[in-house]
Amino acid sequence: MIPREILKKVRRIEIRTRGLVNDLFSGEYHSVFKGRGMSFSEVREYVPGDDIRLIDWNVTARTGDPFIKIFEEERELSVILMVDMSASGQFGSTSQLKTELSAELAAVLGFSAIKNNDKVGVIFFTDEVEKYIPPKKGRSHILRVVREILFFKPEKKGTSLGNALDFLLHTSRRRSVVFLISDFMNEGYWKSLKIANRKHDLIGIQIHDPAEDDVPNFGMVKVKDPETTEEFWIDTGSSPDRKVMKDVQDIRKADFMNACRKNRFDIIPISTGDDYVEPLMNYFRLREKRF
Repeated sequence: MIPREILKKVRRIEIRTRGLVNDLFSGEYHSVFKGRGMSFSEVREYVPGDDIRLIDWNVTARTGDPFIKIFEEERELSVILMVDMSASGQFGSTSQLKTELSAELAAVLGFSAIKNNDKVGVIFFTDEVEKYIPPKKGRSHILRVVREILFFKPEKKGTSLGNALDFLLHTSRRRSVVFLISDFMNEGYWKSLKIANRKHDLIGIQIHDPAEDDVPNFGMVKVKDPETTEEFWIDTGSSPDRKVMKDVQDIRKADFMNACRKNRFDIIPISTGDDYVEPLMNYFRLREKRF
């Protein structure tokens, strides 16, 4: 039995994200993520200005008049949402947790996909793949995905992007559009990511929280790592200590972004403290120009 609170969250997310999809994202999504190619549709009579390379010589010879072939885009795509369900997602210093932001982003991308008649599948992972929902179409399918993200209780706490990407490579033989939604607090996954990035159209969405970038002054605080369960004290009231923590985080972020550029891996950083509309729209626009 799904708690009423979860159903209310799903409904709120559906109302917000479907409005965004209808008003903003569907056109951008369609123009950015193309279908598999072009398929023959019909023939029509040639008119001056048509590309002569499209002339159907068999029909032209049969009728005595020039006809050209008309093609249409093979629109259907498979979209895979890879969602990090590790314990670090249960953190949030603003109005929502990182997991809740992941659910809303998955809903936006999912509704954009089904509006364009694409299939959507999901991989939930921690330090292992915990659940796989094969690609399907339809509104009810996307609502199930959002509900699963909010309601899902992972068995593990850690993160292994490498294991998740290896699973993707084994299960998705056909080239797909893959959104990898995670905070990327993990190591040792770049080899698998490079292979997946060549085989699929792989886009990363990095979820982070403002308090992870710049720790507020809370005085002496006992901190528990949600993934390792290790506990330790930190003095957030010490300006030098806060600066050290910020410097370490800045170096980690810079190293990550450099690795993304080196491996030609598209990444969209999104904070729980900001609206995600602008980062997504900016990415769609830049990608459309690039391709």
